Amino acid sequence: MNTNIKNRDEIEEQFKWNLGTMYKNADEVKQDLEKIKELLEQFKGYQGRLTDKETILEALQLQDRSDQLMEKSYTYAHMKLDEDIANTQALALFDQVKSLYVVYSEATSFFVPDLMKLDDEFLQSLAGDERFKDYRHFIREIGRNKEHILSDTEEKILSSFGEIAGAPKSIFQTLNNADLKFGQVINENNEPVELTHGRYQRLIQSGSREVRKAAYNELYRVYKSFKNTIAQTYINSVKKDCLYARLRKYNSALESSTFADNVDVSVYHNLIATIRHNISLLHRYIDFRKQVMQLPELHMYDLYVPLVTELNKNYSYQEAVDLVLQGLRKLGDRYVVDLKHGLENGWVDVYENKGKTAGAYSTGAYGYHPYILLNFNGTMNDVFTLAHEAGHAMHTFYSHKNQPYRNASYTIFVAEVASTLNENLLIHHLLAQTNDAKEKLYLLNYNLEQVRTTLFRQTMFAEFEKITHEKAEQGVSLTPEALSEIYYELNKFYYQGVRLDDEISMEWARIPHFYNAFYVYKYTTGFSAAVALANGILQGGPEELAKYLEFLGSGGKDYPLELLKKAGVDMEKPQPVEACLHSFDENLKLAAQLI
Repeated sequence: MNTNIKNRDEIEEQFKWNLGTMYKNADEVKQDLEKIKELLEQFKGYQGRLTDKETILEALQLQDRSDQLMEKSYTYAHMKLDEDIANTQALALFDQVKSLYVVYSEATSFFVPDLMKLDDEFLQSLAGDERFKDYRHFIREIGRNKEHILSDTEEKILSSFGEIAGAPKSIFQTLNNADLKFGQVINENNEPVELTHGRYQRLIQSGSREVRKAAYNELYRVYKSFKNTIAQTYINSVKKDCLYARLRKYNSALESSTFADNVDVSVYHNLIATIRHNISLLHRYIDFRKQVMQLPELHMYDLYVPLVTELNKNYSYQEAVDLVLQGLRKLGDRYVVDLKHGLENGWVDVYENKGKTAGAYSTGAYGYHPYILLNFNGTMNDVFTLAHEAGHAMHTFYSHKNQPYRNASYTIFVAEVASTLNENLLIHHLLAQTNDAKEKLYLLNYNLEQVRTTLFRQTMFAEFEKITHEKAEQGVSLTPEALSEIYYELNKFYYQGVRLDDEISMEWARIPHFYNAFYVYKYTTGFSAAVALANGILQGGPEELAKYLEFLGSGGKDYPLELLKKAGVDMEKPQPVEACLHSFDENLKLAAQLI
C-alpha cells in the first residue's frame, strides 16, 4: 500500500481516461458554450408558436441539438474537475458551464408548459404520427405530468433557482473532497499513512483490529468536528426537496421522487417493510461473523474485514480487468469484446491522485463513449467495483448505440441493475473456479457482504431519508443532534448484536447520495432485480440473455418497471426482494458449513 498520494501529473497516461475524445481543451468547450447561446436564441423564437405539428417537430429537433451540446460540455467539465477538485482552472470552467446550464434551463422552461396547453386529442395525434416516433415516450410523459407543471412565469422562476437549489450538494462535495483533512493512521507495517477517503476503504478491511479501529475513529472524529456545518447543509437539502415537491403539488418529497419513474410510493414503503420483516437474517449474519472472528463482541469497524484474511489478495489493475472479462463471458462474445475495447482505450481513470474526487462512478454524453472513474487500490472490492462500473458503462454504451437521443438516457431506477448483475456473474464465476474451502468462504462472505451493504444498509439509508423528509414536512425542527439520534436508532434496529459506538451516529454526515433525495432505495430494488436476471441468465438459455441484452439497449424508451417486466422481473411484487433474501439465507448456511 503506497503511503504517498501522487499528483495528477505523476500518474501514467495509460491509467487516465481520455477526455480528448470529447474536447481537446477548455477553449473548445467555450466555443460550444457560445454555440449553445446561439441555439438558445433560436429556441426562444418558438415560445407561443407551438400550435402545429411542423413547428413542434422543428422545436424538438432544435432542443435535441442544444441539449446534446449542453450535456457534452457539462459532462466534460465535471470530469475535468473531478480529476483534481483543487484545480482552479477546472473549477472556473465548471462554474461557467453550470451558470450557462441555469440560463439554459430558464430559457427553455417555456417548452413543456406550452406543450401542456395543447389538448389531449392533439397530443395523442402527435404520438401517432410517424414523424414523432422518437418522441412518443416524451409526449406520453407530457400528458402524465400535466398536473405538476406550473405556469410559464412560475416555471421560469423555478428554473432560475437551479444553481441555488444545487448549493447544498455542491457545498458538501467541496467540503468532503477538498477541505476535509484527516490525520495519519499507523498501518499494519507500523508506518504512518495519511488517511483519505480511498485509503479508508482499505484500512477498514484490515486484518489488524487496531488499524481499522484507528481509521474508523479518526474518520468520524473529523466529521464530528464539522457536524454543525454538514447538518445545516443536509437540512437545507431536505428543505429544498420538500419545497419543490409542495410547489409542484405533490403530497410529499417521496411522491415527487417516485413519480418521476412512474413508481407508486407503495414500492418504497413495501421495500422497507419486507426488509424489516426479515431483519433476523441480518442478525444471524452478525452472529456468524462474530463466531468466525472469535470476538466477544463486534463493533461497526469489524463488519468490513474479510473473514478469511489469508485470501485477502492484492490485484494489479490488469489482473482485475482480466478477472472481470472472464466473469462476464455469460453475457456473450459481443459484450466482452466491446467492454475489453473500452477498458483498453481511454474509458477508465484508474488510480487515486491528490485532489481527485472520492469513490467511483460511470458517466457519459450521447455520441461519445462512456467513462469510468475509479480509485483503484488493488483489493477484491476494487475488482468488483470495476465490474460494477463496467455494467453502468455498457448499459450507457448500448443504450446510446440503439436509441435516439431523446430515449437514450435510462432512469436511475434501472441504473443499478446492469452494474449489480455484473457483480453477481463475477462472484458466481469465482466460486465455480475454486474447490478450496477457505476461498469459497471468502467469496461467499463477499457475496453476503454485498447483500448486507446493499439490501440491508441501503434500505436503512432509505428509512433515514424517509424520516428526515417526513419530519421536515411536519414542521419538526431538524438539528445536528436530531439527525444523529435518528441515525443511531436505526442502527440499533438493523445491527442488533453489534456494539454501537457513538461514532456511528455521525455516519449520515459522510453519505453523498443523501443529496440526491430517495436515490439509495434504487440500489436495493436494482440489486434484487439484478439477482433475478442473473439467475435467469445462468440457469436459462439464449432467450433469457437476449431479453437482458435488449434491456441494456432500451435506454429510457419506456417506464422502468415496464422495461424490467420485459426483461423478466416484476418489481411491483415482493418476490424479487424475497428471493434475494432467500439467496442470502442459503449462502449463509453454506458459509456456516465451511467453518
